[in-house]
Amino acid sequence: MIDKSGEQLGILSIRDALAIATEKELDLVEVAPNADPPVCRLMDYGKYLFEKQKRERESRKAQKQIEVKELRLRPKTDEHDVQVVINRIRKFTKEGAKVRVRIRFRGREMQHPEVARVLLERVANDTADVATVESMPAFDGNSMIMILAPAA
Repeated sequence: MIDKSGEQLGILSIRDALAIATEKELDLVEVAPNADPPVCRLMDYGKYLFEKQKRERESRKAQKQIEVKELRLRPKTDEHDVQVVINRIRKFTKEGAKVRVRIRFRGREMQHPEVARVLLERVANDTADVATVESMPAFDGNSMIMILAPAA
């Protein structure tokens, strides 16, 4: 058994260990059940859980969430609107976000996926200085999707 301060108290029976724990107003926690004999520790378990949750919250705060922005186009999107989308991709990637470009098909537009592929390749080429293609254009239901990541 190990004391709260880290000092070893030696091998004790469960009854003796529980008596010491209640005397010091601490909890008896089994830390190595597979050891022979099992290792227990005296600690304030509620305080331990609180500090563990506090450390987890701090580590989550330190993590940087990568945001994924989505821009939608159609196969018949006009030239000016494509330029607006390209400018928005530039803005989002400079901010560090990934961009999902989705071209949605309706009705007979599904018969000509090459139009969308050409459009997505053009967008990728026009933004090559600020973004790299993370996933090539692929179908997802009735739309074609390409993901762009900020260039390193």
